[in-house]
Amino acid sequence: MLTILGFAMIATFLVLIMTKKMSPIAALVLIPALFCVAVGQGAKLGDYVIDGVGNLAPTAAMLMFAIVYFGVMIDVGLFDPIVRAILRFCKADPMRIVVGTAVLAAIVSLDGDGSTTFMITVSAMYPLYKRLKMSLVVMTGVAATANGVMNTLPWGGPTARAATALKLDASEIFVPMIPALAVGLLAVFLLSYVLGLRERKRLGILTLDEALVREPEQETVMAGAGGTGGAGEDRLRKGSGGTGSADLTQDGDDDEENADDEEEFKGLDPNRSTLRPKLYWFNAGLTVALLTAMIMELMPIPVLFLLGAALALTVNFPHMSDQRARIAAHADNVLNVSGMVFAAAVFTGVLTGTGMVEHMADWVVGAVPDAMGPHMAIVTGLLSLPLTYFMSNDGFYFGVVPVLAEAGAAHGVSPLEIARASLAGQALHMSSPLVPAVYVLVGMAKVEFGDHTRFTVKWAVLTSLVVLGAGILFGTI
Repeated sequence: MLTILGFAMIATFLVLIMTKKMSPIAALVLIPALFCVAVGQGAKLGDYVIDGVGNLAPTAAMLMFAIVYFGVMIDVGLFDPIVRAILRFCKADPMRIVVGTAVLAAIVSLDGDGSTTFMITVSAMYPLYKRLKMSLVVMTGVAATANGVMNTLPWGGPTARAATALKLDASEIFVPMIPALAVGLLAVFLLSYVLGLRERKRLGILTLDEALVREPEQETVMAGAGGTGGAGEDRLRKGSGGTGSADLTQDGDDDEENADDEEEFKGLDPNRSTLRPKLYWFNAGLTVALLTAMIMELMPIPVLFLLGAALALTVNFPHMSDQRARIAAHADNVLNVSGMVFAAAVFTGVLTGTGMVEHMADWVVGAVPDAMGPHMAIVTGLLSLPLTYFMSNDGFYFGVVPVLAEAGAAHGVSPLEIARASLAGQALHMSSPLVPAVYVLVGMAKVEFGDHTRFTVKWAVLTSLVVLGAGILFGTI
């Protein structure tokens, strides 16, 4: 009964948010509360929620201070060179922009933290997508899938969990999987190329090369109705997918929307008052030191970001009024993300506390036919897709993978193969509603979670299957 109710709760949640019948926060809170009552454990709802909040509180704290820290770093111009380099590559070609998004997300993912990756990627690319009226779900989908593949790095989490759960060495799991993961990353780049071509066909090739870094006064002229001041550079060029000459600001949008676009576009303003060019190397050194401390696990990540945010604010903005202004500027993102995390704590608390997740895992493992025993590694890879989407990584790697490894061992399947196969679903996992980082992504990109899910899941599943297939082909699974 708990198995059925567990799957029903997850399905109800996904249907409601994808059809936009409820907001993610409301669904994360109300749906599990109703199902908790339905299983006859309504009296324990408070305990389950408190347990869930306790488990996710460090994550919420990390996200809060990470948003402030990286928000300040963006304000002071630390990532401006990266933005300029990506923009020089992308120019104003939608195909290049989407590919650039995948490349940037993959590079930044080397730090092993999804939230950091999404904050930097969205901050760099959002103004460009917004200005050129590109699909924002393309940006979130590509970024999430690229980060999912890179999330398998030993310091990213899943590999370490698999190694711990099966008492293996992380390098023995990860190193043989590098070729398969590289193929998966190439699949993401190919996907971004195809999606970029679709965007190019829809929008045409735009020529905004220098407009992206012009003075605010020049941007204002270009953004005006009719765009007469910059018409030569602010128009569609007839070419691949282009249908002719048309001003970007004349898509039937009203003045208010144009003003919103212009406001968003000022994120690239090279003369914004918050820039601190004289402190560039201090900020770069502080960020490198922070990421190094994270990788070496010198202190808990929430503590590192708390200290980093406090130091960054104090050094870059010594006046209290400026510090308050910077905190206020990022308050919306902090509230949206932390609120979503605490709402997710209700969902995970009920799912775990009622025993639903345990019964679901036992049912899935029990449903595997005995004849599939010799192919348990492949079974594990296939199961990793739905299970890491519907469960946390902790639940999957510590609750399900050991059972699968034991079943495989009875048929001569090495625990190493089980561990490697279990990494295949990470491209899909990063878009799970149980992953706090995805709320950073959709929140900063101003994309509805349901829209992101509808668009991304199919591509993430395909990427995960590519990783699994490559692992089988290379003989590591």
